Amino acid sequence: MPSQPTAAELAAGIRGGNRTMLSRAITLTESRRADHRALAAELLDLVVGDTGRSIRVGITGVPGVGKSTFIDQFGTNLIAAGHRLAVLAVDPSSQRTGGSILGDKTRMERLAVDPNAFVRPSPAGSTLGGVTRTTRETMLLCEAAGFDVVLVETVGVGQSETIVSGMVDFFLVLMLAGAGDELQGIKKGVLELADLVAVNKADGDNDERARRAAVDYRHALHLMQPASPTWSPPVLTCSGLRNVGLDEIWAQIGLHRDKLTATGEFAERRRHQQVEWMWSMIDDRLREEFRANEAVAAALDATVRQVDDGDLAATSAADELIRRFFGEDA
Repeated sequence: MPSQPTAAELAAGIRGGNRTMLSRAITLTESRRADHRALAAELLDLVVGDTGRSIRVGITGVPGVGKSTFIDQFGTNLIAAGHRLAVLAVDPSSQRTGGSILGDKTRMERLAVDPNAFVRPSPAGSTLGGVTRTTRETMLLCEAAGFDVVLVETVGVGQSETIVSGMVDFFLVLMLAGAGDELQGIKKGVLELADLVAVNKADGDNDERARRAAVDYRHALHLMQPASPTWSPPVLTCSGLRNVGLDEIWAQIGLHRDKLTATGEFAERRRHQQVEWMWSMIDDRLREEFRANEAVAAALDATVRQVDDGDLAATSAADELIRRFFGEDA
């Protein structure tokens, strides 16, 4: 088994475009081992001056909206225009299984084999690290490796949209025409986060339905308070399959950046995200330390059973475990 490179060796490899070094560095940041964590922190300190120059775009959408097809074509267009692209896939389901969206990499057939693209599933389970910590660090490492566009994809369910919208510059929401009333709750939540809504699969017989849906979404967005006084989220139609409307979406992403940069909002948003990242890492680390505490671990299973059986109130259980963590007498 090859020896672990030093932080300096990893940093040099990443800056030099060595994809193996980049992959090893990302795996290092995903590890919970204390020595790996220390090495990862040293590495990030070394490369932080090479980060921050990419355009960070979050992409989400309702189930079946065609995110992978869209990203494969969208990314191919960007590479043809001279960009280097990293795609990070966030997988909330790994909180249960420890897995990640390897399937998305196989569905992005062109990007998966393009030397100017880097596709990486970003695990969200407790074994490999929380979504925020892992994805943010991976994003920075990809930026240090020279990727000037980073796409962060969510699976379109749960709280991953909120998390991802808080780590990117632009949040793109893909929608379907006639998706059904059962998706209205999902739609309302993501519409409030959107910087742009694109009704995908606007091709063939579905083109007119997509245009009507776009009108409905424009009306819905008109009733919502925009996140920025500088930017009113547009609603477009597109077809990832037919490569229609994707260039206009990219143009809107650039326009959004220009407008928010001019007002100072872009830089302020990035600064705020850095502070939020700090707090998320503190929360993550404290939870780890809490569970690893011997006094807590000795009582945790029994306490959880008591709460589960209704024999102990959750408030009392939390108080007792916290007292144990701080070494206080019961």
